[in-house]
Amino acid sequence: MSLQAQDIAVRFGDRQVLAGISAEFQPGGVIAIVGPNGAGKSTLLACLAGLLKPERGAALLDGAAIGAMNGRQRARRIAFLAQTPEIAWDVDVRAFIGLGRTPHLGVFGASGEDQAAIDAAIAAAHLEAFADRAVTRMSGGERARALIARALAGETDWLLADEPLTGLDPGHALDALSLFRRLAHDQGKGVILTLHDLNLAARFADRVLVLDEGQLVADAAPEIALTPELLSKVYGVVVRRHAGETGPLIEVLGRAG
Repeated sequence: MSLQAQDIAVRFGDRQVLAGISAEFQPGGVIAIVGPNGAGKSTLLACLAGLLKPERGAALLDGAAIGAMNGRQRARRIAFLAQTPEIAWDVDVRAFIGLGRTPHLGVFGASGEDQAAIDAAIAAAHLEAFADRAVTRMSGGERARALIARALAGETDWLLADEPLTGLDPGHALDALSLFRRLAHDQGKGVILTLHDLNLAARFADRVLVLDEGQLVADAAPEIALTPELLSKVYGVVVRRHAGETGPLIEVLGRAG
C-alpha cells in the first residue's frame, strides 16, 4: 500500500512551486508536511491525491500511476480533505458524512455496511449530538469535524488532509490528531497532513517532511527534521527547542538577523 512521489515538479506560470520532490510513504504512521507559506505543501498533497497533474514526475500508489486511475478507483483508496472546502448542501450531518461512502455504493444504494461505516465515523469525530442537525447550521469547528468524519466514512487506505486543524479549538485539535494517530497505529492506515503548528508536528507525527521554496530540505523523524538550525534557515526565525511536559517544545524567539 505504498504511496510515492516520484520526481514531482509543478509550475504555476513563471513560478516553480515544486522542484522535483521524491519520497515514499508506507501506511501505519502519521506523516506531517511543514514549511512556510508558499513552500508547496498543499500542492504536493494535491499531487499525491491525484487531484493535480504534475509538470514532471508522477504520484504512484502501489507502483501504479494515480493519475491514470478513474475518480471512483482513486476515491476508494485515498480520502482527501481540502483546506477550505465548500459546504453548500443543506443536508443533515449524517447525510453529509454519508457522502464519504459514495465510491462504495452499489446500484441499490447504501447497505448495512455503509451505514455501519457512517456510524463509526460519527462516533470517531464525536458528532453523535449533531447527527440530525443541518450541516449549514454548524459552527466552523463543528463543520471541520464533520469534514473529517466524511473522509473517515470512506474507509480508505490513505487519508490526506490539508490543514485539517483549521477552525478547531485546542481541545478538538488534539482530539483530531489523536484520532489520526489511532487510524495509523491501530488500523494501519496511512495519514499525511500539512500542518503549520510545529509543536503539534513534533508531538504527533512519526515522520516530518520540511519543504522550502519547492524543495524537500528534510525528511526524517521529528527530532531529526525539526532542528533549530534548519527551522531558523527555513522560516527566518530564531528557534529554541527544549523538553516540554508532553513532548518537545519548539519556541520561536523572534526574527533571525
